[in-house]
Amino acid sequence: MVSTVVRGSVDVLSTALLLLVVLMLWGYPRLQAAQVQRLVGWQGEYRVTVSPAGITCRNDHATLIQKWPFFQGYRETSGHFVLLSRDPNIMCLDVLPKRGAHDARELERLRAILDQYTPRV
Repeated sequence: MVSTVVRGSVDVLSTALLLLVVLMLWGYPRLQAAQVQRLVGWQGEYRVTVSPAGITCRNDHATLIQKWPFFQGYRETSGHFVLLSRDPNIMCLDVLPKRGAHDARELERLRAILDQYTPRV
């Protein structure tokens, strides 16, 4: 396409398709995020407590208590701890953002609890 532009003849259809693909690549994740926010936004703020008993997730309308045997293990990323259920289809997972910890000591304490009750996978 660059050689066509250099020669002075731009194929309108190719240009339109390229712009459409770029627009879709840019816009699709934003549309998905907006849709998810609309679906769960009414639930309010989530609060998660991790303890030796398990994980408790609360919002303005419900409380979910998950005991440690529910989880097959966890993975750690640079910004999150992701707990995976024992369901082979991984229909349920919990994502704990590290930004929820106040300091590095809390992250170490959380990591120690996770290591004690569920393996890294």
